[in-house]
Amino acid sequence: MNWEAPPRPRFKGRNLRYEMAGRVPAPPCGGIGARPLMVQRLGLVEDLNRSLKLLKGPLPYHESDHALKIAYNILAGGVRLEDIEQRRQDENFLTGLDAQRIPAPRTAGDFARRFSAADILRLQDCFNRSRQAVWKVQPEGGLREAFIEVDGTIAGTYGECKEGIGLSDKGIWGYAPPIVRWANTREGLALVNRPGQSASHRGSVAWIDRAVELVAPVAPPVTIRGDTAFTHPAHPDRGDAAGQRFILGLDAPVKVVGLAAALPASAWKRLARLPRYEILTAPRQKAFRYKEQIVVAKEFKPQVGVGEDIAAIEYQPRKCSRP
Repeated sequence: MNWEAPPRPRFKGRNLRYEMAGRVPAPPCGGIGARPLMVQRLGLVEDLNRSLKLLKGPLPYHESDHALKIAYNILAGGVRLEDIEQRRQDENFLTGLDAQRIPAPRTAGDFARRFSAADILRLQDCFNRSRQAVWKVQPEGGLREAFIEVDGTIAGTYGECKEGIGLSDKGIWGYAPPIVRWANTREGLALVNRPGQSASHRGSVAWIDRAVELVAPVAPPVTIRGDTAFTHPAHPDRGDAAGQRFILGLDAPVKVVGLAAALPASAWKRLARLPRYEILTAPRQKAFRYKEQIVVAKEFKPQVGVGEDIAAIEYQPRKCSRP
């Protein structure tokens, strides 16, 4: 068919008006009806009511109702306990939960204040048992190896009435929780609240052991990754005997520096890093480097990385029984 050149573009555009039919109610968050069914199927509701004993009795809510209400609020986009009030007023949200009502925000605050440190551990154990039930039904070969990553972070806060806050070495008021996560599934396995001045590795051994105990039955072997703060020279022997592997940073004491300096030049090899991504078409032309020209014009001393070399040495920390 032969088309004549139109005087105006064919995609003209027009004003549109969207309406939601009254007979198709739906909550603004997707999947809110499927999540309670999954929780019931995993047995998490019964586990929470059996493990947590924070209330004198269900009048009218159980421990599972209070705990899951906070979780559903987060999944629905809430960031504070006060946002639960929006869920209480959302008829479609209540329909998805098959509930006539849910506890109020201040009731959630009262419930949270009942927790002791032991109660928090029992709550985490309930979630972990549900996790293991999900992992066990994964396709065969889907979880061949577990990589557990451990690191510390600084969670700053502007509040002045926060119990347990501290001033970090970076001058930030807040907390310094260590984070232990399963890198394969990006699940957080442990997050411990501590004052901001705490060292990132303090008390992390017990939480790493808990994470290994959690994932080892479903994805052996286990490899632990972390920076120099989490090397813990007194513990690799125990992990090595259990079949664990480690990818950890190591500080540069005088002995290690001496061993590296004594290596012949032939022992060092250029480290070839994998590309960040694969170019599927043609490589694009790089932009002009204005910053480099300014450095040359002002006769600054340029510092440019030319490569990375790697070598292997045998080193035995004093607290380890083997190299």
